[in-house]
Amino acid sequence: MSARVLVVDDILPNVKLLEAKLASEYYDVLTATSGPEALECVKSDSPDIILLDVMMPGMDGFEVCKVIKSDPDYAHIPVVMVTALTDASDRVRGLEAGADDFLSKPLNDTALMARVRSLVRLKMTVDEWRARENTANQLGVSDETPNAMNEPVENAKVLVVEDMEFEHDKIISTLAQDNDDVVIVDSGAEAMEKVTQDEYDLLVVSLNLESEDGLRLCSHLRSSERTRSIPILMVAEDGDMSRIAHGLEIGTHDYILRPIDSNELLARVRTQVRRKRFQDRLRSSYEVSLSMALTDPLTGLYNRRYFEVHLQKMMQQAKRNNKEMSLLIMDIDHFKAVNDTYGHGVGDEVLKEFADRVQEKLRSFDLVARFGGEEFVAILPDVNERMAHIVAERLRSAFANEPIKCSAPDGQINVTVSVGGTLIAADSEASIEDLLKSADDALYEAKENGRNVCYFEDYGRLDPDKYKPQPRMFIED
Repeated sequence: MSARVLVVDDILPNVKLLEAKLASEYYDVLTATSGPEALECVKSDSPDIILLDVMMPGMDGFEVCKVIKSDPDYAHIPVVMVTALTDASDRVRGLEAGADDFLSKPLNDTALMARVRSLVRLKMTVDEWRARENTANQLGVSDETPNAMNEPVENAKVLVVEDMEFEHDKIISTLAQDNDDVVIVDSGAEAMEKVTQDEYDLLVVSLNLESEDGLRLCSHLRSSERTRSIPILMVAEDGDMSRIAHGLEIGTHDYILRPIDSNELLARVRTQVRRKRFQDRLRSSYEVSLSMALTDPLTGLYNRRYFEVHLQKMMQQAKRNNKEMSLLIMDIDHFKAVNDTYGHGVGDEVLKEFADRVQEKLRSFDLVARFGGEEFVAILPDVNERMAHIVAERLRSAFANEPIKCSAPDGQINVTVSVGGTLIAADSEASIEDLLKSADDALYEAKENGRNVCYFEDYGRLDPDKYKPQPRMFIED
């Protein structure tokens, strides 16, 4: 996995040493020898990860890290602080400044490369969601630029797998400072059971479990669909560095060495909770943005953009399965008169109720979309001609026989709908435009011949008595 690594150190031999190590692993290495130079490089070259020396004259590493993490455009870039300082308070200070890890000199090459690969992999995941967020911004459905450092860290749900009972109280009391809900189990089997029952923000796993391999448990948690996006913090001994490196390779996120320092534990937990909530926010924002881009905001139905893509896919599937389909276009009769008489507020109520009623009368895998105004379209997969006629008449009669409740003076309005339809053969080579024109031409015939009727291409007007809806037709998927 190649990536752009920025090495920041005011001592040139240190820079050259790290540059050589990283280049041998085929990383693209950028260098800076001061804090201001590092910040310029971040803006101009957008590195994938930053290895930042703490002890630099003028602007030290802590300050540089704070500046990077305060900018939403760069806060997602992982920062590993590298220093000869070994006191736990220094590690905590770095983590609180926003650093993703804190490595002590002389560097352990195995730990360094494992950490670089792990953080680059995590950044690529965030980059993917940020790219989707940018697309949403360009579509005009989102204008938020979230910053990972602004995410709350309190009230996290944490599952701890640790069989050393003397560690339990320390972990619980430490995380109580953030009002975290801590669940402690002493075996992998219990852990796997817990994660199927509840949602967690962080998994803390001991690599020193007496009766099982904690690293294997991490592998199971990372490969499970339900837990693969939950960060894992490993707890290990100083002599476990090769196993820690292996854990980072298989996708765990961080580690802490025994004896556990309470402040460092709290800082590392906060880092992982903050990162998960940031990624969850990006994912949620993207899903909302996607929904906004592909759905009609008034009715919640899909819009024309989504409909055309979906119809193309359904036609390909129908051809593979040798199944017919049908396309219906529905238009609310004299809808302009509704708006003119009762106002657009009532008109919107009618449109929303119309959408709800149409969906209620169709199967879950039928698709309904709003084309705009009072025009709606439905795709009915796997139907023959008679079934398509029955469904069209069912939809028409659903409005002809039951008024729509709304805030009009009488509390309801009588509306009717005209329906135009076409049958799509399994081997059809017609384009989306041709199919829509066929159904629209049938709809035109329905509106020209009295409205509140259904017309089908190559068939004509449906006789309501002949195609009365059957009580159980399309009730079950």
